[in-house]
Amino acid sequence: MTDLGVAVVVEDDDDVRHLVEAVLSQAGFDVHGAASGREGVEVVRSQKASVVTLDIGLHDIDGFEVLRRIRQFSDAYVVMLTAREDELDTLTALHTGADDFMTKPFRPRELRARVAAMMRRPRMDAAGRPRERGPAPAIGPVPPHDAVLRHNGLVLNPQTRSVTLAGSPTSLTRSEFDLLHALLKAAGAVRTKTDLVRVVRGEHYGVDAYISESDERAVEVHIGNLRRKLGEDQLQPRWLQTVRGVGYRLAPAQD
Repeated sequence: MTDLGVAVVVEDDDDVRHLVEAVLSQAGFDVHGAASGREGVEVVRSQKASVVTLDIGLHDIDGFEVLRRIRQFSDAYVVMLTAREDELDTLTALHTGADDFMTKPFRPRELRARVAAMMRRPRMDAAGRPRERGPAPAIGPVPPHDAVLRHNGLVLNPQTRSVTLAGSPTSLTRSEFDLLHALLKAAGAVRTKTDLVRVVRGEHYGVDAYISESDERAVEVHIGNLRRKLGEDQLQPRWLQTVRGVGYRLAPAQD
């Protein structure tokens, strides 16, 4: 096994599967392929995958069902691939437990960069500590750690990637944590949805990258999930304010 661990490519199109396998092999993963959903579940289980790319339109069972089964035993990073520019696919993938999604055809360099960005953001264990994982593929310098951030009873520690609310740990996904971190660092300045798409996608997603309505809608879903986990009252928010038609900002500090 390589330092980065195992990647599993679940794809019934041979050409696409071989392309993704080549991209991930070049990135440094030990890559295994599966041509059906059921096979993919078993390969992810047996190989203890770190990363999974998963086609939505599989012939036996669809990618959403495959993802549901994978999530019963694995916290591998999952990138969903779809040939349809359908917002419902995006929302379903995120709600089901995907970490990212991409529309075919995609650029191999972008897939590799997105996987690298995901692996820089470790999973948390039950005690709120980062899980041990291999190093991310190198695509640029890693920024230094930030200081602990506090706001209205919320404490976010970037080094341990932990969040507590009134002293109690709060379990967030990678994307939810990164969005909350970005808004806390902005200290009340408005972050546009386009800005926050880049936060979720990772630093490789440059200013010239195309941001779709589905990308922005995905940010809205993550913010909604974050508010639910924080017990946020949208009418009287303590942390996340919506700036209609623009994006989000941190709510004012309360005495």
